Amino acid sequence: MNALLEIQGLAVNYHTRSGLVPAVRDVSLTVSPGEIVAVVGESGSGKSTTAHAAIGLLPRGGRIATGSITFAGRDLTGLTDRQWQRVRGTDIALIPQDPTVSLDPVRRVGDQVAEVLLVHRLAGRRAAASQAVELLRRAGISEPERRARQYPHELSGGLRQRVLIAIALAGRPRLIIADEPTSALDVTVQREILDHLAHLAGESTTAILLITHDLGVAADRASRIVVMSQGQIVESGPTKEILAAPTHTYTRELLSAAPSLTREPLRPRRQGTDVLLTVNSVSKSFDGRTRVVDDVSFALTRGTTLALVGESGSGKTTTARMVVGLETPDDGTVTFDGNDITDLTREELRRLRRRFQLIYQNPYASLNPRFTIEDVITEPLRAFNVGTKRDRRARAVELLDQVALPADTLARKPAELSGGQRQRAAIARALALHPDLLVCDEPVSALDVSVQAQILRLLVRLQEELGLTYLFITHDLAVVREIADHVAVMHNGRVVEHGPADDVLESPREQYTQDLLAAIPGRTTVDQVNSDLM
Repeated sequence: MNALLEIQGLAVNYHTRSGLVPAVRDVSLTVSPGEIVAVVGESGSGKSTTAHAAIGLLPRGGRIATGSITFAGRDLTGLTDRQWQRVRGTDIALIPQDPTVSLDPVRRVGDQVAEVLLVHRLAGRRAAASQAVELLRRAGISEPERRARQYPHELSGGLRQRVLIAIALAGRPRLIIADEPTSALDVTVQREILDHLAHLAGESTTAILLITHDLGVAADRASRIVVMSQGQIVESGPTKEILAAPTHTYTRELLSAAPSLTREPLRPRRQGTDVLLTVNSVSKSFDGRTRVVDDVSFALTRGTTLALVGESGSGKTTTARMVVGLETPDDGTVTFDGNDITDLTREELRRLRRRFQLIYQNPYASLNPRFTIEDVITEPLRAFNVGTKRDRRARAVELLDQVALPADTLARKPAELSGGQRQRAAIARALALHPDLLVCDEPVSALDVSVQAQILRLLVRLQEELGLTYLFITHDLAVVREIADHVAVMHNGRVVEHGPADDVLESPREQYTQDLLAAIPGRTTVDQVNSDLM
């Protein structure tokens, strides 16, 4: 079959104040009608730059230096802006990563879908409105008539992403470029979105170029995988061949780092006997009617990790906030090392807070951008008036060593660090006061898989060295498999399953837990590959 998209010898440079920065070098790939090809790599690998070059949407300063991009036999590299406008939407469409940024917050979603039809003169205004509803239906949105009248903020993340799919479908494109379309979504919603894209490719000749950092997603969805690192393709081929016998070191590292493709914990499971934290029948509502957390109970023993698992809206983060005293339960108690924190005065709770700390999902948002890393790490020490300035600096140096950051990081600011380095700095800050308990709220979900693996190994090492106890909040059971001793699964505010990690992961009783496990990307494909090799 002739290629629909053919990229040959592509090189892309960014023109910056400090000079020319090469982003992509000598990239060649093809996508045929009805085919799903995945381009895989970490942040900075050049995968999104390649995709944006293929649709003429390079950011300011980006220029194609050499090479060609051909679509259905037509060279696209020399198109003017006006010519590109006729290609985008009808020949090639883009599903961007973040619907929060991509959708207009002050326009109804139906109007935003209809706009594509109007711009390309595919329908009149009245017909465009009715066709927009049908496109929302095709994108897998129930009650599309009602949803079309809503604004983006009234929809969940999964529904907003489906709106972007509807917009991409509006011009009946022959190629859809899906740029990390599910990286911010819960695993079950991710599966539904990817199922729908696969259905589109299967029912028509629509081709899909899938950009992702997750080899598990690529393994499940693509017939071919292209692996990029530092702006170059380091390996490409049929999916099963890449999984069974990767030839490049970087590909092997990605495979070993992807939690969805592994079965083994990072350390032996522990049971523990000395209870540090007890949550007893806590409930919480914010509107006086609907309970966000409903009669939740669990215990956490010293030196172990309890994973509190659930999708967005399950109540897990609200439960975590009650554990550290940032929310007060309407009912029930939280007991930390024999102290009922729901019955403490503000000053008593403040003194106890030295012993439990919170690590947030997004290290960039949780670190003060105006602070140096030294200021960030020593902030808890200053807040509790611990030590002299010299003592606090010495403690900061010690903490940087513990989290494997160089000492010269102290003088830098959060914006000067990578995502993984920022998360290490956030962990160092959490350790500053020698806590007993760390509450980790999705601490690796915003990171590339290899950086994610590094942070998980760091947390395991720190637990071994310092005797830490973790309450680990996550939606990802693949991560749970690597790090947890016990698992509590939350759904609609309640704990629906609770027990040792091996029991919950290998023999789940509840259908919801089974659905979460089934949604882990890559499991089925890897099992098939392993079976073929036996």
